[in-house]
Amino acid sequence: MVAPPDNDVLWARSLHCSPRGSTRTGSVVGAPALTGVSLGVREGEILAVTGPRGSGKTTLLRCLSGQLRPDEGEVWFNSLPVHTMSPLARERLRRDRFGWIGPEPRLVPELNVWENAALPLLVGGAPHRTAKRAALEWLDRLDIGDQARKRPRALDRARAQRVALARALVTLPSVVFADEPTAPLHRADRALLLRTLTAAARSHDITVVLATHEAETAALADRTLGLLDGHLAGAVPPPASGAAPRPGEAEGRDSCSVSA
Repeated sequence: MVAPPDNDVLWARSLHCSPRGSTRTGSVVGAPALTGVSLGVREGEILAVTGPRGSGKTTLLRCLSGQLRPDEGEVWFNSLPVHTMSPLARERLRRDRFGWIGPEPRLVPELNVWENAALPLLVGGAPHRTAKRAALEWLDRLDIGDQARKRPRALDRARAQRVALARALVTLPSVVFADEPTAPLHRADRALLLRTLTAAARSHDITVVLATHEAETAALADRTLGLLDGHLAGAVPPPASGAAPRPGEAEGRDSCSVSA
């Protein structure tokens, strides 16, 4: 097991993952979702992972965030080997250091809007007043502070997705994983969500791993990696001349290992 480079907040090597994992007999069910994927993400970087639906983008984000343990390979967050952590340790890591937003808001219907946005802080034991103040600040940034006391059922899809983004950012996480967060939104709502996410990343030095199949969304990132059928298809732009190649990059081309 090799420790990751010091300047990479996230680092993965030779990730192999089947859609539903391995069977008890060791055989793999279905085609591989990830095959030999290696990459590194620098602190404060916005990385777009692109590719058509079914290319492995969600599986990659779930592996990097500790939601899914790969069949083979390593995932590191700073100096922590995520791939060897216990389920409880990975859950704590996701709660304390990571934020997540997907294409569905997945709000808790019994809680009002500000409680949904504050949920990671409340679960983590933050004082009620502190959690509420932080949640309201993010809701105001997203132009839905006036919805704070409403229940999720009173919101349209765009506003509910803004609450989900506030929830992902409320702890000021080290990394936000955004899995097609704008897929269900109209253009204006998509622009507001992405503007807030990228502004938060820049102002708070938050690393963002953004999965998208939309070229317009990927254009906001510092760097883009393409996935195709579970393989890393390329890196844009290549590393600066003279810089040491990082996992998944070698003279601007994919250098990840792929099993036959």
